[in-house]
Amino acid sequence: MIRNILGSLVALAGAASAVLSPFRDWYDGRVGRDYRVRDLFEGITATESGVLVSILLPFLFAALLVVAGVLVRSRIVVAFAGVVVLGFTILWMVRQGQAEGALVVGGDGSGLQVGVVNAVAGGVLMLIGAVLMSGRGAGGRAGSRARARREREPVEPYGVPPADQVDMWPPTQEPGLSTHTSPWPEPEVEPYTGPDPHDPRTRSYPQAPQEGDPRDPMHPPRRPPEP
Repeated sequence: MIRNILGSLVALAGAASAVLSPFRDWYDGRVGRDYRVRDLFEGITATESGVLVSILLPFLFAALLVVAGVLVRSRIVVAFAGVVVLGFTILWMVRQGQAEGALVVGGDGSGLQVGVVNAVAGGVLMLIGAVLMSGRGAGGRAGSRARARREREPVEPYGVPPADQVDMWPPTQEPGLSTHTSPWPEPEVEPYTGPDPHDPRTRSYPQAPQEGDPRDPMHPPRRPPEP
């Protein structure tokens, strides 16, 4: 936590120094905002530049990266912002050396001036801040993975009882406990009284007389022989 705070302060100080540098003299009394971004790729000219198309533009972009990296505690984003500032500053120095034939530092205000120092210092401070920051850490990554895992797990609908409280079937008989888990009393079953005589489906019909039946005229019962 302390490392993140210290690194963030150093990186923000570097961003402020980088944004301030185009408003100060860079070379031979010429301020940095007078150099166009296209001059860094096509060659330095005497044409003055607007603020939004000057070298201030990449420095503002780098400062926004630093702020975003501090908020999300990303060392890579902060370090990338420092590389952007140093890269554009070194590219300007190369183009200025080509235009002048050589880069000089004069005590009378000629040559390289304080604006270049601010830009270089800003980029270096951003890199130092990225090194000092500890990042999100293993705890932050573990917390993110845990939250993602919880989001992927299925959510049970509201009102579903826990698994250990769900009635199981067939019920198990425990000593002193009833197998009936329903809170409602069971209906009483009437005793069986046989088929209903009024029900045509269960009505009995007379059977045909069989052999030996006195009611059968075709097959009278056999009489025992007389002695």
